[in-house]
Amino acid sequence: MDARTTSERLREAARRTVRDAGLPSGPPLRPPRRAWQFDALLALVLGIATVYYGIDNTDNVVVREIAPGVEIVIPRPAGPGGLALMVTLAAVASGALALRRRYPLAVLCVVTAATLATPQSVMRLTFYAFIIAVYSAAVYSPYRVAALAALPVSVVLVGTSGNAVTPIVPNEYIALLILVPMAVAAVGLRTWKLRTDEGRARLSLLEREQSEALRRAVEHERARIARELHDVVTHNVSVMIIQAGAARKIMKISPEEAGEALLAVEAGGRSAMAELRHVMGLLTMADEGEGRDEGADLTGTTAVPAPQPGLDQLEALVGRVRDTGLPVGLTVTGSPRPLPPGVELAAYRVVQEALTNTVKHASGSAAAVTVEYGTERLRVEVTDTGGRPGAGPGSGRGLIGLRERLAVYDGILNTGRRLTGGYRVEALIPLETP
Repeated sequence: MDARTTSERLREAARRTVRDAGLPSGPPLRPPRRAWQFDALLALVLGIATVYYGIDNTDNVVVREIAPGVEIVIPRPAGPGGLALMVTLAAVASGALALRRRYPLAVLCVVTAATLATPQSVMRLTFYAFIIAVYSAAVYSPYRVAALAALPVSVVLVGTSGNAVTPIVPNEYIALLILVPMAVAAVGLRTWKLRTDEGRARLSLLEREQSEALRRAVEHERARIARELHDVVTHNVSVMIIQAGAARKIMKISPEEAGEALLAVEAGGRSAMAELRHVMGLLTMADEGEGRDEGADLTGTTAVPAPQPGLDQLEALVGRVRDTGLPVGLTVTGSPRPLPPGVELAAYRVVQEALTNTVKHASGSAAAVTVEYGTERLRVEVTDTGGRPGAGPGSGRGLIGLRERLAVYDGILNTGRRLTGGYRVEALIPLETP
């Protein structure tokens, strides 16, 4: 039973080996034009040299000394038939090398057959082509199993055939045979060094590009954080300052109105804290299982960040601004519908920033907010009638941040003074057709 099982396993392994021999281990090589040109030149030079050798040795007799005082006579092919045979073998073996990269196994078979057919007295006709074909099959063949099987078979056939007579190298060629491999090795070493240097330079360039990309990403993230904090803090703090100032002025005259103003300050502070907590929640991630969460309040419960404000909270925003004493009207036209959260947040920030600038720089004016739902775009406009300058000139960071925020959604921001007095801020954001 065990013997039968072992034999079955051996047969299965043999069948698998035969099957895998015909499967390529990689895609066939597609030599570039320079490789084709080099192989064609190699085949041409070797063909000319071997054909000349065959013509030059027709009708010659070789006398070899195989031992002291022992000589053998080896006649070479003679007559027109011998000349034709040697020229044909030389041309076939050398010409096949032009395809040694594209069809390495086929070239090996052709050159091996030509080598086996070469008379032992003129082995140089095909011996050098055979060496090149063996090397090419080992390096370039995509059929690794077939190549590993064909190489030893070819070498054994040529080595054990009756024509296995090692070619004699003339003394004048010995120096050449030593110097050529040294030159090839030197060129290969230099090429390897150049490629290594090029690879190292490309790696350094890639590292610099990655560092630059990381730096730009950090700067972009810093700008985004600064924009979010500006939008969150500026509006609420401006409203709180005005309410606190009003409460201070009427504290003795009308304590009830002062209390209402202080309640508005408290509401503005809570709103600012809620939005700040949401922004910071986006920037940090709580570690699980490390004690009490950073977002937990004094009762020990985790404070869940409120959702980002949207157009549905414009009424509350306008109400807080009205509490500062600034008359604000809100008009919504078109058919209100749910929009992407990012679009609603951008529109909300436009209204928030515009009203904040009105409170800071146009004291005593009146403002109007218009939200228009179109089929293809959302239009948000905030205008004021102008008033007394309050705080000093702004840095313009708020409007720059709005333009950057709207650019994400291909929106545009138009700002400028009105002909009738006051200031106008208009945002146009493209929408998908419902």
